[in-house]
Amino acid sequence: MWRRSFSSTTSALKDKKWDALIIGGGHNGLTAAAYLARAGLSVAVLERRHLIGGAAVTEELIPGFKFSRCSYLQSLLRPSIIRELELGRHGLRLLKRSPSSFTPCLDGRYLLLGPDKDLNRSEISKFSKRDADAYPRYENQLENFCKFMDPLLDSAPPESLQGVFSLKDQLKNRMHKSAFWARFLRQAMTLGQKDIVEFMDLLLSPASKVLNNWFETDVLKATLGTDAVIGTTASVHTPGSGYVLLHHVMGETDGDRGIWSYVEGGMGSVSMAIGNAAREAGAHIVTNAEVSQLLIGDSGAVDGVLLADGTVVHSSIVLSNATPHRTFMDLVPKNVLPDDFIRAIKYSDYSSGTTKINLAVDKLPQFKCCKIGHPDAGPQHVGTIHIGSESMEEIHSASQDATNGLPSRRPIIEMTIPSVLDKTISPPGKHVINLFIQYTPYSPLDGSWGDRAYRESFAKKCFTLIDEYAPAFSSSVIGYDMLTPPDLEREIGLTGGNIFHGAMGLDSLFLMRPVKGWSNHRTPLRGLYLCGSGTHPGGGVMGAPGRNSARLILEDVKTPLS
Repeated sequence: MWRRSFSSTTSALKDKKWDALIIGGGHNGLTAAAYLARAGLSVAVLERRHLIGGAAVTEELIPGFKFSRCSYLQSLLRPSIIRELELGRHGLRLLKRSPSSFTPCLDGRYLLLGPDKDLNRSEISKFSKRDADAYPRYENQLENFCKFMDPLLDSAPPESLQGVFSLKDQLKNRMHKSAFWARFLRQAMTLGQKDIVEFMDLLLSPASKVLNNWFETDVLKATLGTDAVIGTTASVHTPGSGYVLLHHVMGETDGDRGIWSYVEGGMGSVSMAIGNAAREAGAHIVTNAEVSQLLIGDSGAVDGVLLADGTVVHSSIVLSNATPHRTFMDLVPKNVLPDDFIRAIKYSDYSSGTTKINLAVDKLPQFKCCKIGHPDAGPQHVGTIHIGSESMEEIHSASQDATNGLPSRRPIIEMTIPSVLDKTISPPGKHVINLFIQYTPYSPLDGSWGDRAYRESFAKKCFTLIDEYAPAFSSSVIGYDMLTPPDLEREIGLTGGNIFHGAMGLDSLFLMRPVKGWSNHRTPLRGLYLCGSGTHPGGGVMGAPGRNSARLILEDVKTPLS
């Protein structure tokens, strides 16, 4: 089903000049395609792999088991995109998780958290009455910060124009920037000075400082702290890690803030729904169409792309959903871009400490702390299961191993079991399990990810760690697929294996993303735009970079967004 209705032939591409070409059929590229096609532009999406979706894909790698191979949960996809593209009509089905989090402890205790406020109070009270009282205030503060951030996510940054523009365009740009900052200041005033100071503290501080100021319970702080380091190489003690924590709670499911859901059929269903909306609007989506180089016309502007099979496809507008590094270092011809821009792209942080393991198992893990002997799913199986995260010092220790060039001795593992709620992805009685693992250096000093024995040794280390909490887990494994940082780079196109298309430190957000001076999806090469996660507002299955870039392009070509 994942290849349905999408062309795998490039022959039709060369017969016309397209209004816009999109490099990469990830969810952001598909989102941009949908909006551009709805506005009447002729659009072609060129996807290197045999299926669309980029990191949001479903693949049946073991017969009968459908894996969300990279991204595995949904929350960040912007509500405006779900609504405007009618993704529900195009097959998107979200499965809410309640409870949403389970942290087992080796001492026999555990912590459940979720959208049920009474459950949260009861569970946290087992460890600290004070923390149980503080938790609703903590959630309320984060929700207020997310509301403050919402308008920033749904618009391109107010970047200064670079290059030669008419006086009319310059005046329009100044008015746009003035209106943006005026709106931003009005929002800031609604927060008030106290909350603005708290917001700045969250942005600038280590997550450990933020959480220590709120709570006293180690397991609660560690459970919340994983959101601050997920997908990064940072420790909870790294300044600025508080923003990543906020980034991971700013989403929603069906209007419920901060609730992450499974997607029926796996994360590929998100991409398929967006792709169906794009096709319905008239976009042409081609798989097995790898772009090898951008073409530059005599005027110095983009004139299309050259595919790996030699096909030339013409367009004066090209959007790249590839990482900034892949776009500018590999696809743009040499000596076209300014030296300072190339240096900034080259030396951006694309490091990754992430490995994803997808497993097929013949039974659910039975956690010692729950003392439940039957095989049926319980509340502990529904949400994200935090393994090896009983204190923030455990997370920090794991990150220090990677800093020293070694995979974590006791990895931090987020386990999810989507088949508990989604009955379409595994055979009856069997299950699909996702392990999102940190920290694993791109080039470990004690071996190579290209060495099969080394890979298997690390996988078994992860399974053995889970055995400490759920005995005999290892014996339930039917088979698995493992994606280390080099695998994520090679298979999915994520430079360095970074799931965000580039680090999300404070030096690479908003007006600094991907580099300062070029934050609003335009690039120094006329006609080339960025639409991927390497641009504002960043990574995750959000769709905002695709939507925002499409809106900007339609302004540039003077076509209204429908």
